[in-house]
Amino acid sequence: MIYLTEGLVETLLGFASEKDPDSTTVPLAVTDADELDVDLEQDGPVFTHFYMQNDDDAVNAVFGVNLGIPAGQTPGVFVSHPRGRLSVSKRDDLREVVFVAIPPWDRDSFQAFDRAGDRVEYEILDIEPPEETAAVDGDHSR
Repeated sequence: MIYLTEGLVETLLGFASEKDPDSTTVPLAVTDADELDVDLEQDGPVFTHFYMQNDDDAVNAVFGVNLGIPAGQTPGVFVSHPRGRLSVSKRDDLREVVFVAIPPWDRDSFQAFDRAGDRVEYEILDIEPPEETAAVDGDHSR
């Protein structure tokens, strides 16, 4: 079972609607369930956050590397298919979990898949993710 927050789903569907008729790809990050105020059927991570893509990133455009996303910290990705089917396509950026949406950009047009393109069960949780804070290495404040 895959878990994700209601706020994340609504935000992703909003991104897809705003980008329509173009597609969008959004890397997704998780929070350990024990850090959240939630009782789950099974333990595991919960998709709670996303990383915005920077279309003007020259390094990403040339080398396919987005330096703004921590390596190995985005086990999921959201992709929209404005003119496609509710399935994983060969053009999609694949991760452990791929969330796909199609018009009309609602929960009935939203599905989770594994890397092989098989549907995965998911549950949308009505919880708030933890607040994000920026950590500074070598903080010398007194």
